[in-house]
Amino acid sequence: MATLLHIDSAVFPEGSASRDLTATFVKSWLEQHPEGKVIYRDLAATPLPHLDIAAVSAGAEDTLRAELAAELAEADAVLIGAPMYNFTIPSTLKAWLDQVIIVGHNAGPDSTAADTPFTIVASRGGSYAPGTPREDFEFVQNYLEKVLTGMFGATEIDFIVPELTLAPSRPEMAELVPLAEASRAKATEEATQKAKALAARHAA
Repeated sequence: MATLLHIDSAVFPEGSASRDLTATFVKSWLEQHPEGKVIYRDLAATPLPHLDIAAVSAGAEDTLRAELAAELAEADAVLIGAPMYNFTIPSTLKAWLDQVIIVGHNAGPDSTAADTPFTIVASRGGSYAPGTPREDFEFVQNYLEKVLTGMFGATEIDFIVPELTLAPSRPEMAELVPLAEASRAKATEEATQKAKALAARHAA
């Protein structure tokens, strides 16, 4: 039985592109692997505390950090909803990373998460793709790729990127609605297919 660790961090419980797509992923995962297990953390509904000196000093002996590290260790795959807020990840997701990364325990050269596949739904209201005017403002994919490879040695990181999610609700972005719809459709297909592939791999 494979285990999926599912992390959501979008503030809004409804109408969130990242939540909708992580839900699509989980649905596809369970359809392919119904006996699989899903560990779920909603970081907006139940935020984690920021790292403090006591937790840093305790490391893996800290109760919360040990719990989070155990969830990561149990996971055969990790799914993270990471909407762009102010050009980077939500502070709640940064708190999860700070708590779960424990150097000498699950991070470093011998990290137990090195072979764990990470799928990240990196939604954003505009476009920060290469060649766009705001390419330099993209600190979601860049940051998460660096932290996951740098701390865990992760070798399989896939980003699903629905862009222009604000277009349907912003009159000034009306002409971009077709591009937004195409991006959402592409992201939905990617989430579905990636979940199926990972579930099939671990169910075999």
